[in-house]
Amino acid sequence: MDDRDREHLAVTRIALRPVGTPLPLGFLGLVVATAAFSCLQLGWVPADQHRQVALGALLFTVPVQFLAAVFGFLARDPVAGTGMGILAGTWATVGVVTLTSPAGASSAGLGVVLLCAAAALLVPTAAATGKLVAAAVIGLSALRFAVTGIAEITAAPDWRTAAGWCGLVLAAVALYAAVGFELEDVRRRTVLPLLRRGPGHAVRDDSVAAQLRGVAREAGVREQL
Repeated sequence: MDDRDREHLAVTRIALRPVGTPLPLGFLGLVVATAAFSCLQLGWVPADQHRQVALGALLFTVPVQFLAAVFGFLARDPVAGTGMGILAGTWATVGVVTLTSPAGASSAGLGVVLLCAAAALLVPTAAATGKLVAAAVIGLSALRFAVTGIAEITAAPDWRTAAGWCGLVLAAVALYAAVGFELEDVRRRTVLPLLRRGPGHAVRDDSVAAQLRGVAREAGVREQL
């Protein structure tokens, strides 16, 4: 390292913007969409109400999950950003197709998209090793989309029912996760078990200096992604 490099490092400063966790917002948006579509799939809501359910996903879930994705990346959490971004795009697709289709119709094309989205969600699920409850939400979302995709391709009532129940289980887990992460952020301590481990657990205990030790090698700071 020459004198010029040392001088450059001596004056370099990395500014970090404090950002609240976007996970509760994204998970609550997920609760609304998956629960509403489950009620439609299980026949608890009349089939001719499909457009109202689709509008709920498009006007509520998609915007809040897109916002959660943006702030996930701003908070330097690629798992949150990637997961919420995939969820936002998938629910937007489901909402538009449902809105423009006849009541009770199935779409093999939508089914293929859902299976691809389920596969894509396995990436942030596999990476979320430090926050197991968050990983469970993303993983269950992948399962929910996979089962719904099969239901759309086969048009089988049993698969549609299975997708509805998967959606309700996902809604319950996502609601628990939203409450847990919200309480943790507000009270500055873990209230509900979130099964943090490794790096996910260290963020609650390590000093600021310890957490920022590798920040110079993070995306947005290093020269290349």
